[in-house]
Amino acid sequence: MDLLLRDKSVIVLASSKGLGRASAMAFAKEGARVMLASRNESELEHAAGLIYEETGKRPLYRVCDVTKPDQLKALVKETVEVYGGVDVLVNNAGGPKAGGFEEHSDEDWTAAFELNLLSYVRAVREVLPYMKESGGGRIVNIASSSIKEPVDGLILSNTFRTGIVGLAKSLAKEFGEHGILINTVGPGRIATERVDHLDQVKAEKTGKSQKEVRETFKKGIPAGRYGTPEEFARTIVFLGSFANTYVTGQSIVVDGGSTKAY
Repeated sequence: MDLLLRDKSVIVLASSKGLGRASAMAFAKEGARVMLASRNESELEHAAGLIYEETGKRPLYRVCDVTKPDQLKALVKETVEVYGGVDVLVNNAGGPKAGGFEEHSDEDWTAAFELNLLSYVRAVREVLPYMKESGGGRIVNIASSSIKEPVDGLILSNTFRTGIVGLAKSLAKEFGEHGILINTVGPGRIATERVDHLDQVKAEKTGKSQKEVRETFKKGIPAGRYGTPEEFARTIVFLGSFANTYVTGQSIVVDGGSTKAY
């Protein structure tokens, strides 16, 4: 299938590693012109090198803290100046602190809101004029499987990731007439540094080894294993492609079947 992404301009936030980098790589493989962004310049440089080696296409990259509005503005501005517009936005951000309700302060709640919800609002606000001007675009929000079923010990994620779903559903209705399709994808247990960290937190709280924690989680996954970032990225790329012409306002989990909610 031709995903109609050749020479499309794609911004992938938090893309120096993990799900973001895998998604950026997948877009580049389809011939898209990619802008990488994260807070760490050396990691961005490394990611850009990996993508160039794999695809022969050298992505742009820019240091950007998604909680800083001026940095998001500058990121989009540079993308437009070099690529001529923005066709696709992949919203992504690191996960908030793990823990239950009584473990978090007001500062924790505020930080999670700014990182995991307000940053998505701001990024959409920046790219929207260019998508409307060009007659369409694609926005894909990376969230968590908690958009379908709350995850124990992740109260901040459970709260703000579901906020992303409400945002995307509303935007899909508001801007569908402009040819802008917006969807949300929640990863289950995908083998990333974030999941590795969460497994370690779980191990410390339960007194088990990290290996034991992983094996317990695997037993709850019908596929019998953790997913790979590359597997996750395929869903992102289709929803963010122009082969996708009618899927919008949807929330999809990529979790090997582990989420029990409908």
